[in-house]
Amino acid sequence: MKRLALLAAALALTACAATQAADAVAPQAPGFWLGLWHGLIFPIAWIVSLVAPSVAVYAVPNDGGWYDFGYFLGIVVFGVGAKRGHTVTRNVYRDRGPTVDAQARRVD
Repeated sequence: MKRLALLAAALALTACAATQAADAVAPQAPGFWLGLWHGLIFPIAWIVSLVAPSVAVYAVPNDGGWYDFGYFLGIVVFGVGAKRGHTVTRNVYRDRGPTVDAQARRVD
C-alpha cells in the first residue's frame, strides 16, 4: 500500500513537469553550446544584471533540454561549482599532555 501511494505521488509530480512543443523553438534559438557559455559566465552576468536591466543570466526562448544541460554543465562542472584545487583536510590527534593512570577512590 505504501509503495502504491509513493508511485501515485511520483506520477502526480511528473504531471507538473514543463513541456514545450517541438515547433515552438525557433531554429536560431540558443542551444547546448550557448547554454554552456552562459553557464560559464554566470557569475559575471549575474553581477552585471543587477545594474543593467538589459542583461539576463538565462536565455529565453532557448532550445529547451539541450540548452538547460549546457547551462548546468557550465555552472556546475566547468564554472563556479567546479573545484579548482585539491584540498586535503586531515584530523590530527594532538597529545594534550600525560595521561593519568590512577584509580578513583570513594570519599565518604
